[in-house]
Amino acid sequence: MDIDRRRLFAFSAVASAFAPTESGAAPAPQLSALGVLATQLGVQAASSDDQSQALQRAIDQAAGARVPLVLPPGVYRAGDLSLRDGTRLVGIRGATRLVLAQGPSLVSSSHADHIALTGLTLDGAGRPLPEGRGLVHLTLGRDVRIEDCEVTTPTRHGIVLEQIEGAVTRTSVAAPAGTAIHSLDAHGLIIAGNIIRGAGNNGIAIWRQETGDDGTMVLDNVIEDTAARDGGSGQNGNAINVFRADNVTVRGNRIRGAAFSAVRGNAASNLQVIANACSGLGEVALYVEFGFAGAVIAGNTVDGAAVGVSVTNFNEGGRLAVVQGNMIRNLLARRPSGMEPNDAAGIGIGVEADSAVTGNVIEDAPTAGIRLGWGQYLRDVAVTGNVVRRAGIGIAVSVAPGAGSALIADNLIAATRHGAVVGMEWGKAVTGDLAAENAIRYAQLSISGNRVR
Repeated sequence: MDIDRRRLFAFSAVASAFAPTESGAAPAPQLSALGVLATQLGVQAASSDDQSQALQRAIDQAAGARVPLVLPPGVYRAGDLSLRDGTRLVGIRGATRLVLAQGPSLVSSSHADHIALTGLTLDGAGRPLPEGRGLVHLTLGRDVRIEDCEVTTPTRHGIVLEQIEGAVTRTSVAAPAGTAIHSLDAHGLIIAGNIIRGAGNNGIAIWRQETGDDGTMVLDNVIEDTAARDGGSGQNGNAINVFRADNVTVRGNRIRGAAFSAVRGNAASNLQVIANACSGLGEVALYVEFGFAGAVIAGNTVDGAAVGVSVTNFNEGGRLAVVQGNMIRNLLARRPSGMEPNDAAGIGIGVEADSAVTGNVIEDAPTAGIRLGWGQYLRDVAVTGNVVRRAGIGIAVSVAPGAGSALIADNLIAATRHGAVVGMEWGKAVTGDLAAENAIRYAQLSISGNRVR
């Protein structure tokens, strides 16, 4: 069968799905190259009237026939649109605008698979949304796609995905009061190539109700100017926030200006934070904290933060990390207002347990280039082949009672004010420079081959 005949049969099947059931009824809508036109199903483009009912009928008809519903250029005032299984809404990028007129969300779905939103501008119009709702709110679905869309001015979240398998790609989210893209209990979600600006609390949040495998990939997004409107000590104000979600990859993102962290992993095991470019952070740029087991932080750049990398909370079970090949500079000796005043700042890299820190370059860390352990919370850390320049202390290592072992070898440490390698009891320096040949040695420390100048 040649292609023209295949197209003819496909067109006939679609037309029959819209065929009139009574004599004299209007003819079936014509199928365009992209799908069936919404305007042929009673939807009015550029009308000042609420189009919710007409749009809902058109969505149901097109989804039932398994064809895309095409919205021509224009402004469509609507709300509380429910997407059924197989819904595909197609607009003309920058020209098709759906404006919220009513309801808890502009579009939503529940237990619906094979949904696609393409080329639409989804405008919250500043209308209030209920707590926890997104302008786009999709739950319990497989093969869900949002691509080439624009989401603007939601009063809560931009896009909320609950138990979704699918992808959000090449979509922009501007000025949501809450989180731009919030995923809960995902199944291998892909969030890639999006632009997020001016999020009120978090840019992208990958959360789970209980700790478990998630597998979301957050790739190549641009996230700028993330605030912390609802305050707190780190649950808000992060460009990318991973909570209880295991096996998440955060790679290749450009992050600029966040009240707290560029990437914050909380109780998230096997987190990979790779090749992200981060600048202008208020707190810890790349943070792995609380009860996690396994993290790789590699190939990132951090320019401007209170702390570059922190792998912490051994006291809560946080352990096992590789911190490799990062470039970190211009650390600040302060954290955001409202934080615990004793929290450290001005540190390039901090780790506590079962970790390797290798091949990093750190410059301008007013407190310490690298800090190992905190009080007794230090175990089996290797620090090798790093370059530390212009720091208060080059490498600060805990020698408090109960602190475990550390290997500090073959690092280049230059222009430190208070010593190249210094023993600490909590926040207090208690030794001279342990890199000096005549320094007092600690049995749990192996310090050798460091180049100090």
